[in-house]
Amino acid sequence: MIDTIGPAKIVAVGDRVSENVLRAGIRPNVVIVDNRVMRKTITPIAVDAEETLVLRNPPGTIADEAWRIIGAALKNDKRTRILVEGEEDLLALVAAICAPENSIVVYGQPREGVVVIKVTQGARRTFSDMVDEMERRD
Repeated sequence: MIDTIGPAKIVAVGDRVSENVLRAGIRPNVVIVDNRVMRKTITPIAVDAEETLVLRNPPGTIADEAWRIIGAALKNDKRTRILVEGEEDLLALVAAICAPENSIVVYGQPREGVVVIKVTQGARRTFSDMVDEMERRD
């Protein structure tokens, strides 16, 4: 898929998915992890990152700073690890909205497998609508 698409950026969200992507020889531009799998603390995965950013994101939320930090990581050319203090589950939405057109966002669907999003205007619009709906429910 990567060879076919030739993505602008590759983002891996989640520890297990990121570990598997790295093990497959794929070097994501941005890796978003919280050092947990299925809410259990794990030994941090080895990420060959040029920069590590820390993001505080409480469980079940998208913190305001997530937009700034993930957006900045996607704009620079450094391989970046974003270490989340809290939970990274919803941050795939932020990555898909902030990533440049034709990027790929990969995240895990617990007990199902891996989800791959190709970032398009339509995908970005769908995810923006989802975030707007979540904000209205708060």
